[in-house]
Amino acid sequence: SDWFRQALSKKPKKILESSDGPSSDVSQPSSQDHPPRLGLSSTSSPTHVVASSSGSSSSGSSGRWSKDYDVCVCHSEEDLAAAQELVSYLEGSTASLRCFLQLRDATPGGAIVSELCQALSNSHCRVLLITPGFLQDPWCKYQMLQALSEAPGAEGRTIPLMSGLARAAYPAELRFMYFVDGRGPDGGFRQVKEAVMRYLQTIS
Repeated sequence: SDWFRQALSKKPKKILESSDGPSSDVSQPSSQDHPPRLGLSSTSSPTHVVASSSGSSSSGSSGRWSKDYDVCVCHSEEDLAAAQELVSYLEGSTASLRCFLQLRDATPGGAIVSELCQALSNSHCRVLLITPGFLQDPWCKYQMLQALSEAPGAEGRTIPLMSGLARAAYPAELRFMYFVDGRGPDGGFRQVKEAVMRYLQTIS
């Protein structure tokens, strides 16, 4: 009977020891409850957020609004007034085209070449205002070649606007492209606008 009593008296101790076990388990809450898991779940949710945001940006990056400008106007310094007139026409039209004009829109202090290259890549279409001054200016030739390298075979993206030149003076680099004749009553501005609008419709 004494042995039985001792056995009974030992049982609570074992129960206490097992209930005391949480003291050894106290370290386990840190592993079960453990921040790494919370961290993983919290990091996994941002990855979903990133995925969804990238998904939304990819959907938002389609069409006209994927670029900052609809048109980049390339011109010689002496043709600034004509370029401003063209830009004013395009921006004031019902289409409200977004135009890049270097002297107006380039970042002050930015490098001229990098500003131009960025504007060309951030524009859907490029208008080359080809005049006698344009042909004589090496910088304009650079603009033309850069525009062609951005979209060498894309129809409607590079639009030559000839003004004050005979057809024979048309640059050899552009011989594979139709040009807009600037001798019309509106200087060819309407045709330029329609060409830009046609291209924008193909990507919308």
